[in-house]
Amino acid sequence: MLTPSLLDTSVLIRLTDTERVLVVGAGGGFDLLSGLPIAFALREQGKTVFLANLTFTAATRTTARSVAPGLFEVDAATEGQSGYFPEKHVATWLADHGYPDKVFMIRKGGTASVRAAYAWLAHELDFDGIVLVDGGTDLLMTGDEAGLGTPVEDVTSLLAAAALDIPVKLAVCVGFGVDAFHGICHAHFLENVAALAKAGAYHGVFALMPGIPAVDAWLDVVSWVQRHTPGRESIVSASITDAARGEFGDHHSLDRTRAVDAELFINPLMSMVWGFDLDAVAQRVRYRSHVEHAASPFEVAAAIEAFRSEVPLRPWRDIPV
Repeated sequence: MLTPSLLDTSVLIRLTDTERVLVVGAGGGFDLLSGLPIAFALREQGKTVFLANLTFTAATRTTARSVAPGLFEVDAATEGQSGYFPEKHVATWLADHGYPDKVFMIRKGGTASVRAAYAWLAHELDFDGIVLVDGGTDLLMTGDEAGLGTPVEDVTSLLAAAALDIPVKLAVCVGFGVDAFHGICHAHFLENVAALAKAGAYHGVFALMPGIPAVDAWLDVVSWVQRHTPGRESIVSASITDAARGEFGDHHSLDRTRAVDAELFINPLMSMVWGFDLDAVAQRVRYRSHVEHAASPFEVAAAIEAFRSEVPLRPWRDIPV
């Protein structure tokens, strides 16, 4: 029997001719974890894979090595905050399982500083492909939707990646529905997917299913990181992995969600990976010229709010299913 590979999907087949690929979390926190199935699948094919994450970790309170302004290198030996350090926990799992354990942390900053960090990575690592990963769907928000979720980190990463001159650039979203508590209108997400499809920039969707080696490895590393982040586990990652395991409805695997008595709707759509041409996604950000030179996250946030105060917003729309 043939072992299924994620690289056979319409999304990742675009990486066939690449040799060196950066898989990077767009929105900080645990976004990198949502890209690990892709990273494992690429390594199965003998490709060189690099990992990076826009970080919420206080890097200067760790022993992470500073390699450029706003950019740090972590491995399994790095010391730091025991309660919240997802990049370190990923590195430890990788080392324990025989993988290269280097993870780059990009410090949260303005558009210019994040763009400089991406440029350094591209120059030093010489990768010919990049996969920018969002745990959630707000990466596709253009600016006039009813809600944008948490756009500051996502858009700085998106515009930084779009500035790179490399052959293959993919943007992927994992976790349809998990942004409901952040005010995302998923009808608007689907409308944006349709617009990208019309432009030839939608690459399709695939499921994260147990039994595929890359998916099984991802499920294991997420469990490891969650166990080592007590009280600050990722609700997004838990929702995605629970969906992949076949849970449904108001299923709680974390005390964090049980404690707030929130009703969840875990479902198979949460474990789907949606793929797009990264440059096309970036070009659709209506406020990109307003934030291109922002010097801090606060300036990015202020520019987004100023833009939204001046344009008509799409009214909320429920999905009629």
